[in-house]
This record gives sequence, structure tokens and C-alpha cells, in this order.
Amino acid sequence: MFRKSSSSNISSASATLAAVAVVQFTVSLDLSVVNVALPRIADGLGFTDAAVTWVIHAYALAFGGFLLLGGKAADMFGRRRMLLVGLAVFAAASLVGGLAQTPWHLLAARALQGVGAAAAAPAALAQLTSAFPSGAARARAFAVWGAVNAAGGAMGVVVGGLLTEYAGWRWIMFINVPMALAAMLLAALLPRDEGSRQGRPDVLGAILATTGVGALVFAIVRTDTAPVASAETIGVLTAAAVLLALFVLVERRTRRDPLVRLGLFRLRSVSGANLYNLLLGAAMAGAFYLLSMQIQRVMGAGPAAAGAMFLPFALGVVAGAAIGGRLQSRLTPRDLLVIGAVLAGLGFCWFTGAGASATFVGNVLGPSLVTSVGFGLALGPVVSTATAEAPPRDAGMASGLLNTSRQIGASLGLAVIGAVAHARVDPASSAQEIAVGHASGFAVCALVLFACAGIALVLIPRTIHRTPTADTPPSERKES
Repeated sequence: MFRKSSSSNISSASATLAAVAVVQFTVSLDLSVVNVALPRIADGLGFTDAAVTWVIHAYALAFGGFLLLGGKAADMFGRRRMLLVGLAVFAAASLVGGLAQTPWHLLAARALQGVGAAAAAPAALAQLTSAFPSGAARARAFAVWGAVNAAGGAMGVVVGGLLTEYAGWRWIMFINVPMALAAMLLAALLPRDEGSRQGRPDVLGAILATTGVGALVFAIVRTDTAPVASAETIGVLTAAAVLLALFVLVERRTRRDPLVRLGLFRLRSVSGANLYNLLLGAAMAGAFYLLSMQIQRVMGAGPAAAGAMFLPFALGVVAGAAIGGRLQSRLTPRDLLVIGAVLAGLGFCWFTGAGASATFVGNVLGPSLVTSVGFGLALGPVVSTATAEAPPRDAGMASGLLNTSRQIGASLGLAVIGAVAHARVDPASSAQEIAVGHASGFAVCALVLFACAGIALVLIPRTIHRTPTADTPPSERKES
């Protein structure tokens, strides 16, 4: 009987890991898959140059705004249920986006994709946290999660370039449909969980958090057309700050079931890992953007060639995650976070040497591998650290926080690093001037990652006491 039960648990955990991997890969892929297709989308649907960027912003805005709500919904209504609902919405929105005939059709579909992803991503991560509560298996599972998360973002550029070049931009939408359906089939095999529908839902907190985070992301992504010092951006940032301050006030005083338990932030592992994750997300978004621009605008590669040049980056992330999984028995999560951030930062320092005469072998391949291996080392441990001490009932909440910090960081990184890279660049700039701007952006990415290493050393405890669950073996209940 024991062997049968043990085998069943292993099978269930494996199914969970497979489902979560497909979900995270799909969500991460969609964050970057449209980048290289924007010119073709603009021509196909009649977008202006300024308006076409909203194909990216619409997804980021909805995804970032609804993540906290998605995490709480997973805890309340069941993670498996919310995972299936989110994937269904995502698949339907992707189909609508591929069939879009006007700019507004595509923008609405992208926003709906973001809502579906915001429901699915925290639920998937919470499922993983519950299925692998502790031990070496947990480290390996989060290493896999980290690999598919970053590989999805990197592969998005590869897939987007190939599909745009040879099948048409609409297929960057259609490709999501079979992937989401495959994830739904895997998710349907997961154990049912009914959630904890205790107390009245915190409706006011949900509204304030969603609008506050949404306003923050909106202000950040609009800095390409409305500078930080403009009245428009300052006004939106002020509104976001007021809404989020009111949200904190409501969460401290509400008698309802709060959207976010503020006590989570008293855990150094949670607060430190989320701050680290925010900066890591900024650096990763900057890496994808700057490298894509360097390859296409300076080196003159087309969409398909640019996508192919991203393959080493994707493979490096997978390799870094695998190495991190092997090192977890010798090093603490904090050690891996420090090493990963420093290694990725050094890779960005290497990138700054690329000029107008840059080549793939001489200036892209080496730093891509160093940077991506560093990211791979860090991605699994940051997730494991951020969720380890959270009570089981708040797994979705902790996952929503982590996804939110990553999304805000990515939006902030694109805005700030993009502004630095293009501060002295205009359409008439030479390749050398563009390369110099990119070098400045890469330098900022390096500084951000070195700051990540400092955060890990100062804020994240060396020893983390994981919160045991009902599935945690007695021998591991005091594991550190």
C-alpha cells in the first residue's frame, strides 16, 4: 500500500510539473513573441508607429494589473479550477487575435490574453509549490520552472521571427491555441482542490490593487511617448501611488479575507526575493530588447536570423537551471542568487564592447551564454525562496506577488533601459551611435544585476525554514 501511495504521489507531482512547465513557457513566450513582428503587424492592420507598441503594452497592462487578483482567486476557488479557466480564456483570446481585422480587435485580444495569463500563472506556480513542498525534489522542480520561464521569453524571439518570416504574423497568435489546449489537458489530470472560501472577499482591496498596479504599469510603459517628467506621467504615477497606499490601508483594517496578507512582507525571504525578482525582471526585459535591437538595427539581421541568434541565449538559460539544480545540494538558494546575478552582470559588461562592426561570433555568442547561464542559476532559487515560508493557504497569494514583481520589473526595465539606450539616438543616427546607446543600456543592466547580488546578501536569509504542508514527510518538517 505504501509503495502504491508513493508511486501515486510521484506521478501526481510529475503531472503537476509538466502542466506548470507548459503554462509558464506559454505565458513567457507571449511576452516576447510579438516583438519582432511589430512592423508586419503595423502594415497588416494599419497601426501607426506609435500605436503598434500597444500590441505589447495591452498584454503587459492586463497581465500585471490582474496578477494579485489571480493569485487570490486561486487560493479561494481552487488552483486547478483557476488554471483551467485562465488557460481557456488565453486560448480563446489568442484565436481572436489571430483573426483580428482591425487594430482594436487585436488590442482587445491581447488584453484578454493578459487576463487569462494572470489567472493561470499564479495558479500554476501555487500548484508547483504545493506539489514540491521541500527537499531536493523542490529545488529540481523550481530549476525546471526557471528554465522554461526564461527559455520561453528567449524562444519567443526565435519563434516570432520564424513565424513572421515564413508563415505570417497571425501565427504568433494562433501558435498559442494548441499550447494552451495541451496545458489544459495536463491540468485536467491534476488533483482537485476546492480552495478556502472562508470569510467575505475583499472586493475593495481587489479594485484598489488592480487599478493601482494597472496605473503603475500604464505610466511606465507610456514613457516612450510621455516622458517621466511630463504632466501626464506624473499624474498617472501619483494616481497609482494614491491607489496603492489606499490598498495598503484597506488591507491593514479590513475584516474581510484580504487580497494580500501584509504579514507576508515581514518574512525576509518573501520581501527580499520579491525585490530581487523585480530587478531581475527589469534586467531580463532589457536583455531581450537590447539584444534584439542590436542584432537587427546594428548588425542588420532579418527577423528569422535574429531569432536564430537568440537560440544560444535560450539554451544557456536551460543549462544554467540544470547546473543550479545540481548545485542545490552544496549551495544555499542565497548563494545561487548571488552567483547568478554576478555572472549575468559580467555578461552584460561583456556586451558593452559591441560596436558598429559587431559580429555574432565575436560579440553576441559569448556574452549571451554567460548572461543566460547566470539567469538560469537565479530563476529557480528566487521562486523557491519567495514561496518557501508562505503558509500553504497563501500559496496563490505568494505566487501572485512574485509574478507581479516580475511584471512590474519588466515594464520598468523596458522603460528605463530603453530610455537610456535611445537618449541620444534618432532615426538619422549611424550604426555606431546606435551601438553606443545600446552599450549604455547594457551597462545599466549590469548595474541592476550587481544590485540584485547585494539584495540577496543583505535581505535574504542564508537559512530558510520552509512551511510544512500535509504532504511534507515527517523527516523534512524541520528542514532548513
